[in-house]
Amino acid sequence: MIASPKHPRRCCLFRWLTRVLVASLIGVVAGQAAAAGPETNSAAALRARYADLGQQLSGNQFHRPIVLDSAEFPARLQGEIYALLDYPFAGVSAALTGPAHWCDVLILHLNTQYCHAPTDKVGSLLVVSIGKKSYQELDETHLVEFAYHVATTTPEYFDVSLNAKTGPMGTSDYLIGVQAVAVQGGKTFLHLTYSYAYGFVGSLAMQTYLATLGSGKVGFTRAGKQSDGQPDYIGGVRGVVERNTMRYYLAIDAYLGALSAPPSEQLDKRLQSWFTATEFYPRQLHEVDRAAYLDMKRRELLRMQTLP
Repeated sequence: MIASPKHPRRCCLFRWLTRVLVASLIGVVAGQAAAAGPETNSAAALRARYADLGQQLSGNQFHRPIVLDSAEFPARLQGEIYALLDYPFAGVSAALTGPAHWCDVLILHLNTQYCHAPTDKVGSLLVVSIGKKSYQELDETHLVEFAYHVATTTPEYFDVSLNAKTGPMGTSDYLIGVQAVAVQGGKTFLHLTYSYAYGFVGSLAMQTYLATLGSGKVGFTRAGKQSDGQPDYIGGVRGVVERNTMRYYLAIDAYLGALSAPPSEQLDKRLQSWFTATEFYPRQLHEVDRAAYLDMKRRELLRMQTLP
């Protein structure tokens, strides 16, 4: 606590300095708020990105309106997808701005063995078990706790994120972020970000994977042509993050697409749609056959219903 000087002139100077300091602090806070921008600026920025990507969305290797990119930073990997969804914004927002719905999305991914959104916790939390591409007992999987956060939600824009401090195989600082905005034609433009960090242990585990189970696997970014003229795709860690980013995007799309079906049919439609979509990119995403995938997921879903 700062005591006021007793000398009259010093007292006046002290009060003047105090007012200046307070005004400066208010100015700094206001400046930070302005830098962050109002919600409408975020929506406008995403719409501008939509306009910039117009040509890539209308014709690309994916045969659907998406643009995928990836980056490798020191000790961090990131993948992102921009996609034009043929669903009204209101429905997309209602589906993705609640933590419980995200379990229905995440469980579609091959490596997600279990997901639960506890209602007795402070804040929003998703408890997720990550494992192999086959059914496992939960004590054999990696438990990951995602904090779910809604940064912004308006009638035409939302920004949500799932963050986890730790992950499997020495990874950490996970982010699954989704921003979406309403665009013309009753559609929605979505931006998905998937990223995580890794240290020495994580790097060692990744290199082991790439030298064994991940050997020969590729991503989606074209790195040239093979001798036979076929596209050559990037591999390595960028291939890993691109494959998983695509899997998460296809899970979001499958979940949204199934909402139009009767409630009793939505689960099977989500599973079938996700697998069908992944098989459209067999070079990158094929791992198991349809029967094995459906059997695995139905067992996992039954476990989710019986094991809180």
